[in-house]
Amino acid sequence: MNRIIKYVIIDILKNKIVVAYTIMLAVLSWSAFSLEDSSTKGMLTLLNIILLTVPLVSILFTTIYIYNSAEFIELLLSQPIARKKIWFSLFIGLSMSFIVSFIIGAGIPLLIYAPINTGVMMLLLGVIISVVFISIAFLSSITTRDKAKGIGMSIMLWLYFCLLFDGIVLFLLFQFSDYPIEKIMVIITALSPVDLARILILLHLDVSAMLGYTGAIFKDFFGTTLGFLISLCLLCLWFIVPYWISLVRFRKKDL
Repeated sequence: MNRIIKYVIIDILKNKIVVAYTIMLAVLSWSAFSLEDSSTKGMLTLLNIILLTVPLVSILFTTIYIYNSAEFIELLLSQPIARKKIWFSLFIGLSMSFIVSFIIGAGIPLLIYAPINTGVMMLLLGVIISVVFISIAFLSSITTRDKAKGIGMSIMLWLYFCLLFDGIVLFLLFQFSDYPIEKIMVIITALSPVDLARILILLHLDVSAMLGYTGAIFKDFFGTTLGFLISLCLLCLWFIVPYWISLVRFRKKDL
């Protein structure tokens, strides 16, 4: 299993797309801090970049990589290796590769310019978001044999979590503005890993006042130690559950 993980990591880190992704993150991160007059503004700029770019590249690259590795996976299946180990090795290899890319690209400027607690927080959430969308990509790629459908499904999931979900939340807030639904919004937020990460960072930057009364509700829950731990657990479930479902399908799928 270690050999498979090592092969996948080396193969991905040498990929031109991943190298370009790392360089792009580095350029955007250094620029965000260099052009803004305060670290808080730089982090807010970088946050928007991370929450759009990282999920898109993670889910698209992983989906395409799994489809392109179909022959390699079939070769591994012909060996006396359990399917569980093969799928887990691919997942760990892809996750570690993207974690390394993210740390090199965005982690270094974050740790240099941002306050240590906030920088580590954003770095941690960026890593988790990468793994979450890699896990979702595993589920998309194992759901259908058609490469075009798999990629299309991944793009739609990215659009939903990164763009459409916010629109749905705003629609609900406007439609039910006369009712006390702020506490319900806390529960709805848990349905999107991107929104969970965004709120945790905004609260850590102490700009929750921008969100009004809803921000106060979020701060009362997510701002506490218990709320933070629950949020991290929910984010972890966002990559554990899709991966587990994909593993069950992979073990039963006739390749």
